[in-house]
Amino acid sequence: MLYAIKIFISAAVIVLVSEIAGRSPRLGGLVLSLPIVSILAFVMTWYAQKDMAVITGLARETLILVPLGLPFFVPFAFANRTGLTFWPSCFLGVAMAATTISGYFVFASRIVD
Repeated sequence: MLYAIKIFISAAVIVLVSEIAGRSPRLGGLVLSLPIVSILAFVMTWYAQKDMAVITGLARETLILVPLGLPFFVPFAFANRTGLTFWPSCFLGVAMAATTISGYFVFASRIVD
């Protein structure tokens, strides 16, 4: 039952953002930029684990990984200027974010750990 609730909440957030974005991209971006998913993940992790060390680790990794994932948005932000359509922008964004994130896991994790 708990998994069903988690799935419902996650789906509701995604639907909410996509509906708002269809009416107002700025408002959709605002809702998307809010740490709604992070808050939900922290609360659900707390109720599942009841371990502050797990929450602390999750927060630390999120703080590092969120900026590393931002290159995903660059191709979309400049799609009108570059002539890219949706799927090429998406694939390029995933490749760019994957590059920065994998660089962290390969190089920085040796330093951080």
